[in-house]
Parts: sequence; C-alpha cells; structure tokens
Amino acid sequence: MAKEKQTAVVVKQEKLTEGVYSLVIKAPMAGQARPGQFVAVFPKDKSHLLGRPISICDADPAAETLRLVYRVAGNGTAEFSALQSGNTVDVLGILGNGYDLSIFAGKKVIVIGGGIGIPPMLMTAKQFAGEKVAVLGYNGGDLFLKEEFDKECTTYVATMDGSAGTKGTVIDAIKAEGITGDVILACGPMPMLRAVKEYAKGNGMMAFISLEERMACGVGACLGCVTKTTEVHHHTNVENARICLDGPVFNAEDVNI
Repeated sequence: MAKEKQTAVVVKQEKLTEGVYSLVIKAPMAGQARPGQFVAVFPKDKSHLLGRPISICDADPAAETLRLVYRVAGNGTAEFSALQSGNTVDVLGILGNGYDLSIFAGKKVIVIGGGIGIPPMLMTAKQFAGEKVAVLGYNGGDLFLKEEFDKECTTYVATMDGSAGTKGTVIDAIKAEGITGDVILACGPMPMLRAVKEYAKGNGMMAFISLEERMACGVGACLGCVTKTTEVHHHTNVENARICLDGPVFNAEDVNI
C-alpha cells in the first residue's frame, strides 16, 4: 500500500517516565498498521527537514488512532513532547515491514523488549493470540508500559541496576526464570539483539528481531540505514538490506549484526 503523508490531530499525550512520552494521534493510516512497523513524524521547525522515526506502540483502526511511545533524544522529539490535544503534526506512514504473526500459530512466543524497543512489542503481544510470555529490559526501576504487558501475558523484568526483577539482561531473566518457547520476537538496542540471536541459535529457536537505527528518508531511497545480510539482496545486489524498507523486522539468521 502506498505510503502517505498525513496531517494528524493529537488526541492526547502523557509523560510515562522521565523523557518518555505516550502520544495518541488520529490519522486514517492507522488501519494499515501491523506490529513492528513505524511512522516518520515531522517537526514544525523547518530547520529539521527529516521526519523522526517512531515505532507504533498500538493502533485502533476503528478510531483511526495510532499510539506512539517515544524517548526525547533531540530537538525534534523535544518539540513533540510539547504537543497537546488538538494540535496537529505531519506523519508519513505506514513504514517498514513488521511481524507476520500468522506464521507463529501453534507456537509459544517469547516477546522481548529492551529500553525504547519495548513500545512496539506491546502491540505485538496484544495481537498474538497464541501462547506467549514477555521479557522486558530496563536500565532502572522506571518500568514504563509494564502494567500494560501484564494485562496481555505473564511478564518478567530485567534491570541493569537490579532495582526490579532479575539483575542483568533479558537473557539473564530468561535463564533465571526458566522461560522456554519456540520463537523469540525482539526489539531493542543492538547488544541485546546480538545476545538474543546467539541465545536463539544455541537453543534451537527461531528469532525475529527489529533493528533500531537512525533513519533519514524512511522509504529506502537514501541508503542511510543498511545492515549486512547473509545473502545477496535482490535490490542492491550486495550483501545488505535497508532497515527502513526491508525491515525493521528481520529473521535473525538473515542479518549479520
């Protein structure tokens, strides 16, 4: 389906924890959204020409709303944090390829999110109807979205400072809690995704990972967000893929990370 730039209306915004905000916008594109996809949100400050890629935390096709949970990381996202109900913002979407949950029917899925990679995994957990468990990784005890995951499935937590759940990484939590499954679906920082890929391979599991990357155009034209692949890509004829267009979700075995 064609990607479209739309002017969305802010329904509401709230601060979840320090630097992390939940923004709900009304846009017709909401009906196209799948777990793992994202949109580009454009600052009104014209000195910032490019949209900021923000993953979709949830979507309500009937209400035509998208929920975007993001961390303030620069001037663009700082501008977004000041948006209030009734304001407008330009959004390009829906972008990227998400998780095809239909292929996991009959399998037990471990949903893993780390840091700002947690929000897109909430939509994933909500839409997967089969057996599932969630493992969320935080630096400290600000467990944003954890209560919402609790409503969908059994949820475990890992914190680097040990203030909640297992002290350490999401893999430490999986081992400590004896969590088992057939498939891992994960989004988070690259060190976490490397560990997920290694753990899945060592335990005979499939893993599908959503790569976080700075994206410029969001539509695959600028080649600013490529990742190395294990096979020659059909479009570029070299061993790489465009995260914004071919991803951000990949079979872990198909990418060299």
